[in-house]
Amino acid sequence: METNKPTSFIGSKKFMLLVSLIGIFFISTGSSWAIFSFLKGEPAGLVTTSDGKRKIDPTLPKTEECPINGKKFSKPEREIWESRRPIAAIIENHLDSRPQSGISKADVVYEAVAEGGITRFLNVFYCGASAEDVRIAPIRSVRVYFVDWASEYSEYPIFVHSGGANNICNNCPGGVKSSGQVAREVDAFKLLENLGWRATKSNAMDAGTNIGAPIVIRNQFRLGTKAAWEHSFEGFTDKLYEEAEKRGFVYEDSEGNAWNEDFVSWKFADDSPSGSPNASEISFEFWSNKPDYDVSWKYEPSGNRYLRSNGAKEHMDYDAKEQLSAKNVVIQFVKEKGPVDKEGHMFYTTTGEGKALIFQNGGLIEGTWEKEDRSSRTRFYDENSKEIIFVRGNIWIEEVPAGNEIKY
Repeated sequence: METNKPTSFIGSKKFMLLVSLIGIFFISTGSSWAIFSFLKGEPAGLVTTSDGKRKIDPTLPKTEECPINGKKFSKPEREIWESRRPIAAIIENHLDSRPQSGISKADVVYEAVAEGGITRFLNVFYCGASAEDVRIAPIRSVRVYFVDWASEYSEYPIFVHSGGANNICNNCPGGVKSSGQVAREVDAFKLLENLGWRATKSNAMDAGTNIGAPIVIRNQFRLGTKAAWEHSFEGFTDKLYEEAEKRGFVYEDSEGNAWNEDFVSWKFADDSPSGSPNASEISFEFWSNKPDYDVSWKYEPSGNRYLRSNGAKEHMDYDAKEQLSAKNVVIQFVKEKGPVDKEGHMFYTTTGEGKALIFQNGGLIEGTWEKEDRSSRTRFYDENSKEIIFVRGNIWIEEVPAGNEIKY
């Protein structure tokens, strides 16, 4: 026999409706800072911008060095990033996905071909994503070489992607693709599994499987007009960090070990622009038959930075409304192999050593790179074998096939 029990307001339909409406409001306005403040207390230095969003006051003194790219930030920003670990996120660069959202807030960006001469980015968000919630879009699938570079930012960085090269097939006998469809050396899912990144509540957050709204959502109208379904995944850094905390991937693990105990930071120095720049324009191609993915960087003396163009057009960040730029542009020459399978996947060497060109302060340093194994740090050296000192600020690493011509 059932009995009628009094229902508390918290368990009532009215309460659930109220919570839903509040959630929709926060998502639609993008003000996850309000949620953060409500749950954990407001960070110091918050201001409200003209569009109603909340962020750390950008006018605060910049005294704190970012361990990833040496850029200086405010103390409230440092307090925020020292409760977190880096996000390493895959953002695509298909012509139809431009302009992307969030790349200007990345501390380090790696660019390499995914397949067919179309490049993709691995974006490392840490210090630059502390001041405000950052939309990351469009999120796309992973390749094994991106995992190798992401592994430099702790044993378990917060790795954000949507699918990846894999051998899974729902309609194939035994659930496995036929031989030669996907080469073992480029099976990104297998690599993630071997690293322990691909469990249900792991550090690898796959928009296609183990995370969903409101952490990531489908938005085909991010750019105003309807985009193809594959270009529609977008995520939000505050929500990703909230989920990472639930999974135990914060600044320290359950045993009190900080993510950066074994992290090798590069060396940094203040701006020192050349009085007579000798490398003011840099241009190159990844593949000769893909001009939409040709890259050029133009040195801007007033800001001592390089402005990026892609496919002969200024490359913009859609949300920041600014041209992408870098204080340091690194050309890392890597061995290219492929396509290695029927799906057209490429394989790029990430370990060992090779040549490198480092552009900074309007000049060029000819050097080399070294990376001992997957988890070790890639180190860059000049022609005298001295480690490169990067200019404080954003670092772009262009993973260019060895032998390609770089014009400057």
